[in-house]
Parts: sequence; C-alpha cells; structure tokens
Amino acid sequence: MNAPAEKRATIYRMVMPNHVCPYGLKALHLLRSHGYQVEDRWLRTREETDAFKAEHDVKTTPQVFIGERRIGGHDDLRTFLGKPVRDPKALTYRPVIAVFAMTALMALAASHAAYGSPFTIRAGEWFIAFSMCVLAMLKLQDVERFSTMFLNYDLLAKRWVPYGTIYPFAEAGAGVLMAAGVLTWLSVPVALFIGGIGAVSVFKAVYIDKRELKCACVGGDSNVPLGFLSLTENVMMVAMAIWMLAAPGHGAM
Repeated sequence: MNAPAEKRATIYRMVMPNHVCPYGLKALHLLRSHGYQVEDRWLRTREETDAFKAEHDVKTTPQVFIGERRIGGHDDLRTFLGKPVRDPKALTYRPVIAVFAMTALMALAASHAAYGSPFTIRAGEWFIAFSMCVLAMLKLQDVERFSTMFLNYDLLAKRWVPYGTIYPFAEAGAGVLMAAGVLTWLSVPVALFIGGIGAVSVFKAVYIDKRELKCACVGGDSNVPLGFLSLTENVMMVAMAIWMLAAPGHGAM
C-alpha cells in the first residue's frame, strides 16, 4: 500500500566505500520515525555527488524532497518537522551541568562501593575532587586554547601568562590528591590558591566589570558563559580545601 503523497519522501545522500554521510543517516532516521515512506537514493561517487549538487544548485548533501518540494539538508528537515536546531554559537550551561551531574553520580557510586551507602560525607568530598579532575581533563585536551580563553578574565594569568598553562595541571593534581585523601599539605594550598584567584577573577569580570565572556572552565572551545556556574567551580575548590584543612581524619601523608 502506497503512502499518501504528503508522507512520501526522497533523500539523496552520500554512501561511498570510504564514507557514509552521518547527517544522511540522521535525516533518513528522522523521516522514517515520522512515518514517511522514503525513497533512499545513494550518491556513490564524488563525481555523482558533485553532479547532483550542480543540478539542484545546492552546496551540501543530504538533500530531502517531500513530494516535489525540496526541503533541504538535515537541519532544514528538523525545522520542517518542528524540531529544534542547535546553534553552534549559542551560549549554554549544558557542558558544566553535564560534568557536575556525572561527577555527583560517580561520587555516590564510589561511596556506595566503599561504605555501603551513597550518602556519606566522603561522597561530598569525592564530588568536588572528581569535578576538579574532570574539568581539568577537559582543559588538558587543548591547553593552548584553554589558556588563550583564560587570559580574557583571570587576573593572575594577565600578569603572568604561563599561569594559564599551569592552571589545569594544578587543578588536576589537587583533585587527584583530594580524591585519594593524601598529601593534604600540598593539595590544600594549591586548591586555595587557584580557587581563590579564580573566584575573585570571575566575580570581578562578571559582577563588577559587567563583561560578557565565555568561560574556559570546560576547555577553550566551549560556549559556556562566564557567570554563576563558572564561579561555582572555584568556590567548590576553596570550600573543599578549607574543609580538608579543618576536618579531622585527613592526613598529611
């Protein structure tokens, strides 16, 4: 049984021996999941793809047609179907929220494995330590890009440029030591130092100077706005350092 004309679609997508267009697969899935009967036409060579683009005066594939109407590529199809299209330049807190959500779950899991209960004081300590480690890992993926973005607002880095390169290594080291509960004499002053300077720098840039900047907290290519959540990273480091300094049971091994 044929589908009505308005539920029939044709998609032209690249399917080559060394490349299958991922957006073509996503567009095909979108059409089928919305009840369209799809004629799936493969562009099997670069020459065939270039000829198709020239014929239809388009710059990219895949291209979706519904009936005789050209809808366009994957993002155009999402718009046609009433689905949101991600703006790569849009500011978002999602990366930071994802980090904190996962490190919280990791801390609860570690506490349950170690103590038989997810809700312990150690879970809170691990949450902050794990967050420091994961945030440092994201920065360490591209230290140069991180340090460049960091220079936009960090007060110490502006005065001494190498600090932007040192920062993620210091954050990672302090986080690992705090997670292990060892060498408190080293991890506490490091966390106090970088967390304190970071908190003051963010507060000045956002709340005093009223600057609209991107935060380097999850690496140098993020669209996380500098603001409250960015300040949270630094405040947590300072709070953890003070807690470990004051709380009994944290050895200075």
